[in-house]
Amino acid sequence: MKINKLGLGILAGVALIAAGMVLAKNKRKRVSRMLSEVADEGYETAHDILYPGKSKKEKNLRYGPVLPM
Repeated sequence: MKINKLGLGILAGVALIAAGMVLAKNKRKRVSRMLSEVADEGYETAHDILYPGKSKKEKNLRYGPVLPM
């Protein structure tokens, strides 16, 4: 039984999508477990406390006196 190139490509694509979905689900489960453990211990769960190296850059961040428009 021969599988042509198109069928093999489709099969490979489906396998990649399935593997990606499994990896994403595992990552969500790990993060959820970590957050629940932190919450159970009573620690702060703010994003800046959990991930101090990753900062969100605000687009409208201004330094100094700012006059309202």
